[in-house]
Amino acid sequence: MTALEHDDSPVYLKLRATIAAAILRGEYRAGDQLPSVRALAAEHGANPLTVAKAYQSFQDDDYVEVRRGVGMFVLPGAVERLRIAERERFLNGHWPRVRDHIALLGLDVRELLESQPA
Repeated sequence: MTALEHDDSPVYLKLRATIAAAILRGEYRAGDQLPSVRALAAEHGANPLTVAKAYQSFQDDDYVEVRRGVGMFVLPGAVERLRIAERERFLNGHWPRVRDHIALLGLDVRELLESQPA
């Protein structure tokens, strides 16, 4: 699971978050081919239809294109658009819960930012 998704999310959203993180890390750049549905399903122990649903969401958002008989490829500009969308999602969805949890626990934000994970 990536920082982009929660444990209680549907499997296709977890897979989508995994793919999004790989794109944002630069593992897949504009013009690169994504793994096939079957390959990604085998790698993650997921149903191919679930992987196809995750990939379809990228296609719907114009981050990838399907080249019939060849595969799925990351579109030019997709990384930047995806980063903007994921930032918006984090700031509006995840951050308010994180901020509230920090306040609830009485944590100091500066100390958190300076601390190293155990």
